Amino acid sequence: MNINNLNNQVGNTAADAQKTAQNQQTANQSAQNAQQTSAPRQDSVSLTQTAQNLNNLTKKASNASGFDQEKVDKIKKAIESGEYKVNSEKLAANIIASEGKIFGL
Repeated sequence: MNINNLNNQVGNTAADAQKTAQNQQTANQSAQNAQQTSAPRQDSVSLTQTAQNLNNLTKKASNASGFDQEKVDKIKKAIESGEYKVNSEKLAANIIASEGKIFGL
């Protein structure tokens, strides 16, 4: 049995392990240096065109009063003077149409 050859193999394994440890240490130092020297990362957000349109419409809706005061005043005067006439057929058709939209009929 050749003991010299066995000792060389054990010696080579220890040397290889030491080289591997040194390489890992060098790699870790390089990574740390790269992290320290790189600029801080900037995050950004962008909205799609649809989201921008929705945002604009929401702003317009919140600024709107929701009704036409001039039209309300005109109808109010017509009711007070007795000139306002209700078209019952048109009213019934509109009620049915709105119920159909709500309940999917």
